[in-house]
Amino acid sequence: MIAAGAASAALATGALAMDQKPQLTKRAPKGAKSVAGLVTPKLDKVRVGFIGVGARGSGHVAQMMAIEGVEVKAICDNHVPSAERSAKRVVDKGLPAPTLYTKDEHDYKRMLERDDIDIVIIATPWEWHVPMAVDAMKAGKHAFVEVPASPTVEGCWELVDTSEVTQKHCMMMENVNYGREELMVLNMCRLGVFGELLHGEAAYIHDLRGQMFEIEHGTGSWRTYEYARRNGNLYPTHGLGPVAQYMNINRGDRLDYMSSVSSPSRVREIYAREHFPEGHERRNIKFVCGDINTSIVKSVKGKTIMVQWDEQLPRPYSRLNLIQGTKGVWGGFPDRVVSEGKTKGTEEWVEGDGLEAFYKEYDHPLWKRVGEEAKRMGGHGGMDFVMLWRIVYCLRNGLPLDQDVYDAATWSVIGPLSEWSVRNRSQSIDIPDFTRGKWEKMEPLGIVS
Repeated sequence: MIAAGAASAALATGALAMDQKPQLTKRAPKGAKSVAGLVTPKLDKVRVGFIGVGARGSGHVAQMMAIEGVEVKAICDNHVPSAERSAKRVVDKGLPAPTLYTKDEHDYKRMLERDDIDIVIIATPWEWHVPMAVDAMKAGKHAFVEVPASPTVEGCWELVDTSEVTQKHCMMMENVNYGREELMVLNMCRLGVFGELLHGEAAYIHDLRGQMFEIEHGTGSWRTYEYARRNGNLYPTHGLGPVAQYMNINRGDRLDYMSSVSSPSRVREIYAREHFPEGHERRNIKFVCGDINTSIVKSVKGKTIMVQWDEQLPRPYSRLNLIQGTKGVWGGFPDRVVSEGKTKGTEEWVEGDGLEAFYKEYDHPLWKRVGEEAKRMGGHGGMDFVMLWRIVYCLRNGLPLDQDVYDAATWSVIGPLSEWSVRNRSQSIDIPDFTRGKWEKMEPLGIVS
């Protein structure tokens, strides 16, 4: 959506904030009202504007076109070929051509002036998430933003404040919460299969060094420089989101404090030296982000979560997705389970074909309803389609969303707080209560039928 260095001032501000203790409490602005369980008027049609249609956003366009009740009205991306490709896909489906906004990185503001857009889907570099989502809500649109919602504590508060003042949805599109495995495990947690939940392990472990070859355009054109500016967990939400929902975080419990450590930064420098020619700009980048970061988080009610991040080490992909309770445990990558009364003993995992009985008994109703279509549509095994389908369903039926702005802020803030802890010899730091006390009375996320 924008060139790599276009928001250097914003990033510098974020880095400066890390030298001070982040703002952990904040008074609600005038006119603000909690958006816990927010219900907005039903939409007969969900009219969508897209900001950013590169590798991620183009998939959202393709999948939204396949959902009943959706109209693609506008596409904004200053990379003209990307905008035109997505527009062509709409037209090729026999649908009206969306209006394109491609002048510069601020042309999205012109798109937001339209009165025929209900929601905006934002899939742009991280530093643009907050200003674009805030502008969308202030323009009367619901904001749906890619992960993480904000790379700074201040940005997380700004999203919460704006959603509460405008009474507009601001959902971070954490697609992993809609994976078949994650939905089933949520169902099992609600049914007490694992007993009282005590501990979770969440991660984003994904070798993304190949993105360094994306120079002029693509995720690597801007994300590569994040590893040279920050040291912590830069991408916490894929693993944390599902575990937080299992544990009813922000809905009866909340995250209380955390501590974080980072390893040395090694592998990206080695990779650049081995794969780029002498004198290439990417050989001269000074990477500072530790190759692997580990954070330990404690909830108010005593639950613990280990959150890991690693986007460069030679290691198979994993999100861990482990949830431990008094009666059993589920572990992901590979999927496996132990449950007293459900498995023979507790010293050996049930995995592989042995899991078929668990999927038959505990498959989530949402996956049962749209899972087959989701698998045909693709997108991370179908989770992307299920997420978008569910968003549209809730908006058209006047239902609360499964993720709200408090989730977006709470899951995302682990990133900047991990940076602060790493910079301060792994001191623990309190995690803001973005709900401003409403977590105690918020209902746990139910199992939709």
